[in-house]
Amino acid sequence: MTPTALPLGSKSRLCDHESVGVLISSPSGLLVFERATPPAGIAPVAGHVDQHGGPEQAARAEVTEEVGLTVTHPHLLLDQWRPNRCRRLPNGPVGHHWWIFEVEVSGSLRPSAREVRAPRWIRPDQLQQHALRTAAYANGRLGREEFDRGPGLEPVWCRFLHDLELVTLPSDDLNRIEAVL
Repeated sequence: MTPTALPLGSKSRLCDHESVGVLISSPSGLLVFERATPPAGIAPVAGHVDQHGGPEQAARAEVTEEVGLTVTHPHLLLDQWRPNRCRRLPNGPVGHHWWIFEVEVSGSLRPSAREVRAPRWIRPDQLQQHALRTAAYANGRLGREEFDRGPGLEPVWCRFLHDLELVTLPSDDLNRIEAVL
């Protein structure tokens, strides 16, 4: 498929269908934040591969861009396709090939005001509660406005974190969450 030309001066970009997610842990828990741009949800660092050269380079760049830290040791955990939408212009099938990394970092946390709201380290039990809130939203027990005001996990992260055994969700809930991606 040939990409659609963007109007001159447009800031919109076409989706490259390649994304990275980055798990940063400390003794205090997993680093997450509320996304300052759609889609709503609490999530670790993530972004498109774009011009970064490849998944590992993108993981390094996204960590620096979003939270101001420097990746010192990346380790690939998952490599899979997810049918999630993004806010970019469509270009081909809906979804992204994801690479999920666990990384060690150095430096001081300096969150991007443009991309990050309320960064925090959360414990496994708190991560599980956020996953359950997303399941409640996917199952219709929570409306869109209520989820946007007090989001759970960004839906695409539920399967990743379940596959990595960081949260536990029943198959039925995971399937319903897939439907809201």
